[in-house]
Amino acid sequence: MTTTAKNGRLCNQIIRNLAVSLIAEKYNLNVVYCSKELIDNLGIELFSGENIYQDTQVLNEENYFSIYNCGNLNYNLSPNTHFFQTKEITNLLRDYLHTEKIKSRIIEKNPFKTRYGANNDLYIHIRLGDVSHFNPGLNYYLNTIKIINFDNLYISTDDKNHNIVKSLFTSHPTAKIIEYDEITTIQYASTCKHIILSHGSFSAIIGYLSFFSSVYYSEYESNKIWHGDMFSIKDWQKMSSADKTII
Repeated sequence: MTTTAKNGRLCNQIIRNLAVSLIAEKYNLNVVYCSKELIDNLGIELFSGENIYQDTQVLNEENYFSIYNCGNLNYNLSPNTHFFQTKEITNLLRDYLHTEKIKSRIIEKNPFKTRYGANNDLYIHIRLGDVSHFNPGLNYYLNTIKIINFDNLYISTDDKNHNIVKSLFTSHPTAKIIEYDEITTIQYASTCKHIILSHGSFSAIIGYLSFFSSVYYSEYESNKIWHGDMFSIKDWQKMSSADKTII
């Protein structure tokens, strides 16, 4: 049967699982998903049908759409050595999450749902840790903050003692650190009116689930980052790497 594995952190798993789920729903494919209960807490229901086959084929970024559009699936899928973080696939996933039925389910599941459209807060995700050398840098955050009119500033990060975080608190001493678990952080962050992202799948998922927010992200060169192009979303605002103005 088709089974997804815990390859990568939670939001890598969400992207992979959702990519598989869209195919499974189209062809009534039976799938066993890793981290399903956690992902259910976000209101994202992963589809598993009835069909199990003798043969299995690798699912990857290159053949994703040929399988998605094949018309007649007669094999299981093996997706676990790939991350499905291309522009085309992640745009498909984001558009799916924004369909009215799916969006309504996610909103209803969010314990902070009364905040949607009812605040002028700014949330910043600062991804550091093992990939701090890929972070877009302090000026990206500072200069993006300058163009946003907001009331409260919230920050989540995997290294609150990093100089970037300390510098942001020096310039914005009333900022508050969010220290929820991953699911609750995504849910709270996605209700903020303004969102500044870092790189990586955690930032991307927050952006995908921010239904009523203005979303900012830093441009990057694909050969100088560890993930795929998950941020080329049509209504997100890309900040240039040179002077961090909107482009």
